[in-house]
Amino acid sequence: MLKHDSREAKPRRPTNVTLSLDLVNEAKELQVNVSQACESGLAQAVADARRARWLEENEEAFREHREMIEREGLILDEFRQF
Repeated sequence: MLKHDSREAKPRRPTNVTLSLDLVNEAKELQVNVSQACESGLAQAVADARRARWLEENEEAFREHREMIEREGLILDEFRQF
């Protein structure tokens, strides 16, 4: 899970979000900081989207690398002991 360092002073921006009333009520009952929970979830979603974009952008390089290994074998394969 993505860690968020609250000690770093970062600019903040008020944002309106629409959340399930039941979920917000339960969060308050359990003393969950809704803003921190939303930010944490958003940070994870952004990290996931970045990863997916990176994988998509590099898909051709991965394919070419797999094809090279199929053609030429693994580098230093002769030294493998398993």
